[in-house]
Amino acid sequence: MSLKGKHALVTGGSRGIGRGIAVKLAESGARVAVHYYVNQAAAKETLERVRKHGADGFLVQADVSRMEDVQRMFGEVRRAFGTLDIFVANARPEAAKFYQKPMDITLEAWDHAMDSQAKAFLVGVRESVGIMGQGGRIVAVTYAPGGQKGTWQPWVAMGSAKAALESLVRYFAVTLAPRGITVNSVSPGLTDDSVLNSFPQAAVDTARAWHASGWTPMGRMGTPADIGNVVALLCSPDAAWITGQLIHADGGASLVDTLLPLEMQRG
Repeated sequence: MSLKGKHALVTGGSRGIGRGIAVKLAESGARVAVHYYVNQAAAKETLERVRKHGADGFLVQADVSRMEDVQRMFGEVRRAFGTLDIFVANARPEAAKFYQKPMDITLEAWDHAMDSQAKAFLVGVRESVGIMGQGGRIVAVTYAPGGQKGTWQPWVAMGSAKAALESLVRYFAVTLAPRGITVNSVSPGLTDDSVLNSFPQAAVDTARAWHASGWTPMGRMGTPADIGNVVALLCSPDAAWITGQLIHADGGASLVDTLLPLEMQRG
């Protein structure tokens, strides 16, 4: 699966899942623009890993909750690459910006979540298509359970924003199909070396034990490399017939029935 000669932009590419995606695209031969917001040191490390795979790229800083920044980011991509083949929308603000319960959330926090996800994707896709030729690839990283369930109460803004993003994926898939541009979303399960690692260690240990016990049928949490592999597959020429889809990259966790005890499901 070669992406040699392709040009990619990965937002939120400085660490975690975004880094896993950027490195896998580079491993497949693509040149990668690595977006970051504040952690330039981490972004530089990602770029170093990209270059170790014989690819090249550059860093681009932007606050994706500000549409003028999103537009400037694509302007920099145009100047550096001249074209774009792959756009991966992965950036997400730190939890402190939006992590509030439904009855407590401020409109500012709500707007920040929506702007950084749905609005940034709306503007980002339109900007990317302006420099994307026939057969481009657009992938949004989401968290589908957040938009489908209601128990993770402080996730209400981000869950709603991701649900809006997933809807946009389907609309854009139809709009851009005549140009051979595919638009899909990937929903990782709990992933090591990601936002999970910002939680207290006790919570991280509990999550790992939970998934190892069988709530992920494959017996472990995901890794950034796992998600990078899935995104790279969707960006390959062989994935040209897949569009408008939500792909659960979670080791089967989304297949487990939460209404039945795990012991009953195992038989």
